[in-house]
Amino acid sequence: MKVIIPLAGKGTRLRPHTHVTPKPMLKVAGRPVMSYVMDDVLKLGNVEQVVYITGHLKDKVEAYARQTYDIPSVFIEQAVQDGTAGAVALAKPYVDQPVLIIFVDTIFDADLTILKDSDDDGIIWTKEVEDYQRFGVVVTDDHGHMTKIVEKPKEPISKRANIGLYYIKNWKLLYEGIAHVLTTTPNKGEWYLTDAFQYMIDHGAKIKVVDVAGWYDAGQLETLLDTNRTMLVKGRARRPEMLGEGATIVEPVYIEDGCTIEHATVGPNVSLGAGSTVRHSSVANAVIGEQTLVEHAQLTNAFLGDRVVVRGVKGSVNLGDDCDVRMDT
Repeated sequence: MKVIIPLAGKGTRLRPHTHVTPKPMLKVAGRPVMSYVMDDVLKLGNVEQVVYITGHLKDKVEAYARQTYDIPSVFIEQAVQDGTAGAVALAKPYVDQPVLIIFVDTIFDADLTILKDSDDDGIIWTKEVEDYQRFGVVVTDDHGHMTKIVEKPKEPISKRANIGLYYIKNWKLLYEGIAHVLTTTPNKGEWYLTDAFQYMIDHGAKIKVVDVAGWYDAGQLETLLDTNRTMLVKGRARRPEMLGEGATIVEPVYIEDGCTIEHATVGPNVSLGAGSTVRHSSVANAVIGEQTLVEHAQLTNAFLGDRVVVRGVKGSVNLGDDCDVRMDT
C-alpha cells in the first residue's frame, strides 16, 4: 500500500504560528499534530512508500519527516494551491497499488486495520456531528456505502462529517475520476477530491463508510486548544520531575523536564515546552512553546510560540515565536 499525505496548505487560521511552522507540525500535548497520525501509519506495517504533497514551508516538513520516520518517502511540491484533487493528482506517478490518503491537520481514533480485509473499492471514515452545517457530510445507502457528499447542508440529510481519511483500493478508477474533475470548472479556484469519489460511485464503485471513535481538529485556535486538552486526558499528560517553590499543578498537564515553575499555578489543560518558565502567574487551557517566559500574568485560552516573553498580561493571548509583550507597572 502507498500513503498520500497532502500538507501544502498555509494554515491561515492558525497565524501567526504558521508563518514559521507548518500547520501539521504545530504541537498539541507536546507532539506535532502529524505525529499522532503517523503512529497509525507505522502500525499498519505494510506501507511501501509515503508520498508527501508539500507547499508552504516545505523544507521544514521534509526535514522533519526524513529525520523522524524510517519509511521510503517522496516529496512533491504543490506549487499552485488548486485544491485537494490537484494535490492527490501530483502523486499519480508513484501510485501503482491501493492507497491511503490522510489529511493531517486532525487527529482521529480509527481502526485502520479494517482496510486489510476490505472487499470494497474504498473506505471513507466519518464522524457523526451535531453541527453538520459546518462540514461536508456523507450520505449512505442501506448497505452503508457512500452515495454522495453534500457540502455544508442546510437540512440534516446526514450528520456524518467527512474527516479527510480515505482508503482507495480501486486506485485506477480514483485517478480516472481525478482526471475527469480536473477538466471541470474549478470551485473558487480549487478542484475537490470528493468530486473524484463521486465519479467513482457514479461509475459503479462501492465505497464503505465507517465511523471513527474520535475526531479532533487542530486547524484553528479554539479547536487546537480543545484537542490539546483531549490528548492530555487520553494519556499524554506528564508532570515534571521537579517543581519550584510555590508551584501548583492542576492536572492534566504536559510539562517537559527542565521547565521552571515558581510561585505559580499551571493547569488544567496546559502544555509547556522545554526550557520555559512560569513565575508569579497562573496559566490554564494553554499551549506554550519552548524557552518562553510567563511572569506576573494570568493567562487562559492562550497559544504562545517559542522564545516568547509575556509579563503583566491578563486574559487570552495568541503570540507567535519571538514575541515580547509586557505590561509592566
